[in-house]
Amino acid sequence: MANQFQSQFDKQKVKSLTLRTESITCRRQRLKSLKTWILNNKDKIRKALHADLRKSETETDITEIFTVTTEINDALSHLHQWARPQHVSPGMTYLGTSARIKPEPKGVCLIIAPWNFPFNLIGSPLASCLAAGNTAILKPSEHTPATSKLIKEMVEDVFEPELVTVIEGAVPETTALLELPFDHIFFTGSTNVGKIVMGAAAKNLSSVTLELGGKSPVIIDETASADDAARKIVWGRFNNNGQTCIAPDYIFISDIVKDKFVASAKKYVSQLFDSNNEGMAHTKDYSRLVNANHASRLVDMLEEAKQSGAKIEFGGDHSTEDRFIEPTLLSNIDESNRIWQEEIFGPIMPMKVYEDINDVIHHINKNDKPLSLYLFTTSRKMKKHITQATSAGTMVINDVVVQYAHPNLPFGGVNHSGIGKSHGKYGFMEFSNQKSVLSQRIGLTNALLFYPPFNGFKKWVVSFMIKWF
Repeated sequence: MANQFQSQFDKQKVKSLTLRTESITCRRQRLKSLKTWILNNKDKIRKALHADLRKSETETDITEIFTVTTEINDALSHLHQWARPQHVSPGMTYLGTSARIKPEPKGVCLIIAPWNFPFNLIGSPLASCLAAGNTAILKPSEHTPATSKLIKEMVEDVFEPELVTVIEGAVPETTALLELPFDHIFFTGSTNVGKIVMGAAAKNLSSVTLELGGKSPVIIDETASADDAARKIVWGRFNNNGQTCIAPDYIFISDIVKDKFVASAKKYVSQLFDSNNEGMAHTKDYSRLVNANHASRLVDMLEEAKQSGAKIEFGGDHSTEDRFIEPTLLSNIDESNRIWQEEIFGPIMPMKVYEDINDVIHHINKNDKPLSLYLFTTSRKMKKHITQATSAGTMVINDVVVQYAHPNLPFGGVNHSGIGKSHGKYGFMEFSNQKSVLSQRIGLTNALLFYPPFNGFKKWVVSFMIKWF
C-alpha cells in the first residue's frame, strides 16, 4: 500500500517543482475551476451531506458550501497581494543591502479531514493550499462515505492527479500516507489523533497545521442578556447536532440569570430547530449524529451524569438506532463525570452555577487550553479581565462560533487545541515558506567590520553596536 502511495507522491513532487515558477494567474484559474464545480454541483453536495449527517439543504449551504466559496473568493481577491514579496528595512547594521520576504510554495501537502464538516474542512484548506502554489493529496473521512465519494469525483473532474488527488480509506491508508515525507500536513480532528499525526510528521520533519478541539467554555455573568445569550448558544451548540469543534461545550453561569437563560434556551430550541412543531425526532432542520457508536457514547455519558444527580433542564430523549439525541441542557453536574471532563461533540450541554469568577478562571487555566472561549457580559471590566487572565485559540464576546467565518481573523488553537492558523491570508501563509532573500552589494560592505583581524577600531564598533543597536 505504501508503495502505491509513494508513486503518487513522487509524481506530485515532480509537479510541485514546476509550480514554483508559474504565474499567480495559473493559481487563480485553479481556484476559479474549483469554485465553478462547486456552484454547478450544489445539489450533489447537499445530497451527500444529507446521506451522511442528514443535514438540511440550507444548513449544508451555510456550513459546508458557503464556507468554501468564501475562502476561494477571498483568495481570488487578495492572492496577488499575499504572494507579493515584502520588502523590509535593512536597519543600521545592514546599510547597503536590500532584503525582502518572498512567500514560496512548500511543495507536496497532505490534507486530512474529519467527518463533522466533511466538505468544508477539506475544501477550505485545499483552497489555501492551491492559492499558495502547492500540490495536495486529500484524505477525507471514512465515516462520511457519501461525501468522501463526492470529493473524489470533484477532484477527478477538476484537477489532474499530479496536482490534486484523493485517497479514500480508513486508518491503514492514513497511516501509510503519514509515512511519506510531505512538505506540509494539515490535519483537522481530535487531539489524540493530532498527537499521532505530529509524531509521524516529526520523523520526516514535515511542518504541520493541527486544528484540534477540546472543551470550549462559556461564561455568562450577572450583567449578560440571558435571552440573547440563550439564542446564540442554542444555535451554536445544537447546529450540526453539536458536532462542531468550536461549539460551546460547557457553561459557567451566574445564578442571577440562570432561570431566565434556561427558559429562553428551551424556547429557542423549538424556534430554531422545530419551527413547525413536528417534534425534534421528525423535524428536517435538526441533523443527526455521524453513527450509532458515537450516539451510544453520548448516551452513556448522559446516563452517567443522570445517575450522579444531574438535572435535565430540557431534552434527554434519544434513539441510538436513529443516531438521535434531543437537544439537552443539564445542571447540577458532578465534575468527575465524563460529560464535564471530555469533549462532548454532541447535543448535550452541561451547566454549572458559579459564585466567584476567579474559580471559573482557575478551572479554565488548570485544564488544556481551549480552541474557543465565549463570554457573555456587558461589563467592560469583565471583558478585560477574562481576556487577559485566560488563554484560548479564539475568544468571542457576546456570541459563539461566528469567529470561524471571519475573513480577516486567524483561526486555530493553542497547544492541545491546535498548532498553526488557517483562513484567508493566514491559511495562505501556513501553506507557504516565508523565504528571506538578502541582496548584498559587491565590494565594501558593513559586514567587513566583523572580519578578522580584530583591531581596536573594530572592537570599539562591536562594543558600540552591542550597546546601541
